[in-house]
Amino acid sequence: MTKQVEKIKQLIAKREQARLGGGEKAIEKQHARGKYTARERIEMLVVAGSFEEYDMFKLHRCHNFGMEKKQYLGDGVVAGSATIGGRLVYVYAQDFTVNGGSLSETMAQKICKVMDMAMKMGAPVICMNDSGAPCIGINDSGGARIQEGISALAGYGEIFERNILASGVIPQISAIMGPCAGGAVYSPALTDFTIMTEGTSYMFLTGPKVVKTVTGEDIDAENLGGASVHASKSGVTHFTAKTEEECMELIKCLLSYIPSNNTETATRVECTDPIDRKDDLLNEIIPEDPNQAYDMYKVIASVVDNGEFLEVQPKFAKNIITGFARFNGQSVGVVANQPAAYAGVLDVNASRKGARFVRFCDAFNIPIVSLVDVPGFLPGTGQEYNAVILHGAQLLYAYGEATVPKITINLRKSYGGSHIVMGCKQLRSDLNFAWPSAEIAVMGASGAVAVLYGKEAKAVKDEGGDVKAFLAEKEDEYSEMFANPYQAAQFGYIDDVIEPRNTRFRICRGLAQLATKRQNLPAKKHGCMPM
Repeated sequence: MTKQVEKIKQLIAKREQARLGGGEKAIEKQHARGKYTARERIEMLVVAGSFEEYDMFKLHRCHNFGMEKKQYLGDGVVAGSATIGGRLVYVYAQDFTVNGGSLSETMAQKICKVMDMAMKMGAPVICMNDSGAPCIGINDSGGARIQEGISALAGYGEIFERNILASGVIPQISAIMGPCAGGAVYSPALTDFTIMTEGTSYMFLTGPKVVKTVTGEDIDAENLGGASVHASKSGVTHFTAKTEEECMELIKCLLSYIPSNNTETATRVECTDPIDRKDDLLNEIIPEDPNQAYDMYKVIASVVDNGEFLEVQPKFAKNIITGFARFNGQSVGVVANQPAAYAGVLDVNASRKGARFVRFCDAFNIPIVSLVDVPGFLPGTGQEYNAVILHGAQLLYAYGEATVPKITINLRKSYGGSHIVMGCKQLRSDLNFAWPSAEIAVMGASGAVAVLYGKEAKAVKDEGGDVKAFLAEKEDEYSEMFANPYQAAQFGYIDDVIEPRNTRFRICRGLAQLATKRQNLPAKKHGCMPM
């Protein structure tokens, strides 16, 4: 055997060793938890044979607390490039079989390398998190490798800085597939989309033990930071998946709607759904009673290509709907009020959900279609104390700042401040249409009449007249004058009043007209978005 052959065999042996991560026993434990290894996850996600791994032989340099005896090739993260759907992507997956996936200085270097390359190549970054050293005492860095101290914290800082620099430049997707605690949670929070697996993943800054010690609150990991909590209550995660296989398919589906970077547009797909398809359901969907709800999902399914809609944050702030669809094969972001949930009012959570989605679409050249049926903002001390003013302003800011094609359809109610923040003409919406059922006014008829005719109503009461009949008459007059789209159209604030069943065609044609839109913001470092 020649020395060259011997060296090649040595290389092959080292590669096999690296692919074992923390070893066969650790892999068995991972499988026993119902979870896959880092490499298995990557194989599920990318095109077979396309993964190009970097830094397979990298080792940590820590010699504290006996760590020199716990060295594994690759040191707890698998990183590299691959293709998904024919597109270049960069992937890193933390390996729980190696020191619990806790972040070391060298792991951070590996992650930063693929993020830097993704920025250079203009390709998405997908990170799979299954990490987090245990919280010891009152520790706000539970994801860092404790044995490395400040070096591990510095590693996190390097990653966060790249998350920030990459924001709005390349799409960043985080898949949480295990524990993610302490400092580890900030990287997913800085990315564009977070996906959590149900039952096996959780995210929190401080774990149950620390919470118990500090506040006396007795709570388990699932109820503190499980997938269901972050999907429905906090809004930290955008999607949940029942299995890791479902998670991978969700990532692939999401990638199909978004471009590789901020200089490109999303890939257009062939459309077999006629753009002039009419749906008579839309002519009948608005109830006669203005206080009666209907399901906005039916409207969305009726107008988008083949009824296909990928909803973002479906369990959070259900009074507003956000997600991706296609019109004539073109990827579009849809924002819609949901009358079937809290009458479609805007509140703190709905405002920040909508604002974040609009800003993502704007950053990555995805047109925005808004379907508006909003009676106003939710009143009450709970909303005011939680800064509904600032959060509502975030949504307003996002729409006003966006330079992508914007088409707004007013279906029914569009009152007061909520009318403005939902993509009105004054926020530089390009095409604003209204259904004949649209009510565009400062407020609803009953509220307006109470303000306008309060003194007259009191006089009628004092004279022993029928106050209800008087107010009903004035409400009818107000509705006749203002609760329609024609006054707004009269001023040019609505470009056209359209037949509901023609909505799909008008949107498709509008998007085609706006394909060459060019609009710039005033020169500035950045705006100061209300927070």
